[in-house]
Amino acid sequence: MTATSACAAVPLTQSGALASNTRFYLDPHSAVEYWDTHNPTSPYQPAINARIAPVPSAVWFTSYDPDRITAQVKDITSAAAAQGTVPVLVLYDIPDVNCASNPPGAAPNVADYESWATAFAAGLGGHKAIVLVEPDALASQSCLATQQASQRDAAIAFAGRAVHKADAAARVYFDAGNSAWNSASVQAQRLAAADVAGSADGIFSNVSNFRPTSDEVAYDEQVLADLGDPPGLHIVIDTSRNGNGPGDTWCDPTGRALGSLPTADTGNALVDAYLWIKDPGQADGCAAPAGAFDPELAYALIADGPGGAGKYAAKFNASSSPTAPGTDGALAQSSQPAAGQASNTATAAAAAAKQSSCV
Repeated sequence: MTATSACAAVPLTQSGALASNTRFYLDPHSAVEYWDTHNPTSPYQPAINARIAPVPSAVWFTSYDPDRITAQVKDITSAAAAQGTVPVLVLYDIPDVNCASNPPGAAPNVADYESWATAFAAGLGGHKAIVLVEPDALASQSCLATQQASQRDAAIAFAGRAVHKADAAARVYFDAGNSAWNSASVQAQRLAAADVAGSADGIFSNVSNFRPTSDEVAYDEQVLADLGDPPGLHIVIDTSRNGNGPGDTWCDPTGRALGSLPTADTGNALVDAYLWIKDPGQADGCAAPAGAFDPELAYALIADGPGGAGKYAAKFNASSSPTAPGTDGALAQSSQPAAGQASNTATAAAAAAKQSSCV
């Protein structure tokens, strides 16, 4: 990746619990980085290189690899600390997530998951980090029997406590689904059962979905209210693909756009950050296999945003000057909840740090 950009001055004020000038970690081993490096002649490459590749996004841990995960996490947190950036790390390995039979790579059972989460936490090393525990795991719980749901709740609480025990500087967030999924009251009940007030620092929403940020803020604030507004619980929201709001399906809908860039300068005391959690261009499972980086999907998110010429009209004009990513659209149509599909798995030691974009 060769694109660089000047970093504008950011006011040293706070919105939520993070300083507003917080910079987030850019993973040099992400799927988009790999594609960007190995496809310099693609017509999509200039736009993706300028608009998606330099933007920090979350690093997902999706494989049950208890012998390797501590070192993988340590590589990332150490590299981020050396840069003065904050990594966003996603645990996504709980058994039977999304009401499916145990997918490849998932922990074999709850006990093994808790051991894996402990090994994950051991790699944090006291560095600042944002840890998102199991997208979809609470929101999709309806299919589980009562005992299974209780075991999942306990495992999520265990993971949150393990992170806090290992790293007092880490902030932990639990799954709130999204504003078009469960009601705020139902999601609050599930979060309470997972001891969000005692085991986490807040909630996250909109992972792998497209809901407008304003909808998510209102929904998440209502979830916190239904929890009784526990002191210290805050919010983070995935804005990676919500620039045009939702489409007519949760699975790789057309006409979507990049959302707001990652930032901790949210202007809302309850909202710690807007983040790119689901990597733009990573498929939901319809246009390409779930989790695979698809350059046409990525380019469409650029071209279909404000200032873009539309996916097809602009398809082979990617070298034109990029415009700023779109802000939230006004669409609010109903859609099915998106599954939090696995994103890039951390697989290698973090190499020499690349400059993170200012957020």
